[in-house]
Amino acid sequence: MGTRRSEEQNALSSDSEEENDIATTQTKTTKTEVVVSESSRYEQIREQRMKENAERMNKLGLLNLSLNLNLKLNKNKTQRPQIKKIPLPLNQSERRSSRIMSLAPVDYRFKRLKAEPQQSSSSKKRNRVEIYIEEGTNPEVYTEKHEKLLGDCETVWELYVDGYDEDGDRIYDPTKGVKCHQCRHVTVGQLTDCNKCELPQGQLCGDCLYTRYGENVTEANFNPKWTCPSCREICNCNSCRRRNGWMPTGNIYNKVTKLGFKSVAHYLIKTCRTEKSMKNSVAENIVAQETPETSPDSTLNRPIRTRRALRS
Repeated sequence: MGTRRSEEQNALSSDSEEENDIATTQTKTTKTEVVVSESSRYEQIREQRMKENAERMNKLGLLNLSLNLNLKLNKNKTQRPQIKKIPLPLNQSERRSSRIMSLAPVDYRFKRLKAEPQQSSSSKKRNRVEIYIEEGTNPEVYTEKHEKLLGDCETVWELYVDGYDEDGDRIYDPTKGVKCHQCRHVTVGQLTDCNKCELPQGQLCGDCLYTRYGENVTEANFNPKWTCPSCREICNCNSCRRRNGWMPTGNIYNKVTKLGFKSVAHYLIKTCRTEKSMKNSVAENIVAQETPETSPDSTLNRPIRTRRALRS
């Protein structure tokens, strides 16, 4: 009896499990069917909206407009083949007159001459040299005497070498060096020595003597009659110019050489000579040319021979 009851209980439990499995499978199938139905419904709604949008665009003509624009862009991109122009020969009419058949044909066409390249205003400004010196309290006037006292040199002086090191820097030595009267620098290079005043104002370095007065320091030192610019009254240093009531010139050597002058002193004296001094010098030259040279015999009182004396 016990075995039968246990078998019946097992059969009942297996039946209940099968029923549970069937119920779960049914619920799963219903869920999948619901999901599939929802997705298909969404796709149907999407397709319907796309059709409606396409119909609206067709009604508005937007589809045709976009197609036309694409076609125009493609047409513009295509390059046309370049056709080379062949120059046509000039139609020269045959000459009817036998008299001018042998002559060369005359060309009456107007030919333009090529204009010469003109300098621009900026290049003209660059080539133009302007020297500006402020006016002092006294007028700066030179005479022919000052022009005759201008110096000269036979050999060219090389700038920025004497008194400079290998790197091109100037050597300053306050103990062994000597001060230049022009630039006031205490250097070790060569300096002049005036044979007239024998003062510090006669000591000038080679660069200052060449650029400011056009002279060579080696030639000046070998000349026993050489005198400094201060003794010649042509010194153009700042202190001497201020003492005379003139303003300093500044560094104008490069501009002066571009204008064709040898040094700053040559520029100042030759450009600052007044018309009065020039006229006086010209008049003196004319008088000297007109006066004949008198011999010592001409000073003696000789008798004047006239026609009457000859007749007698």
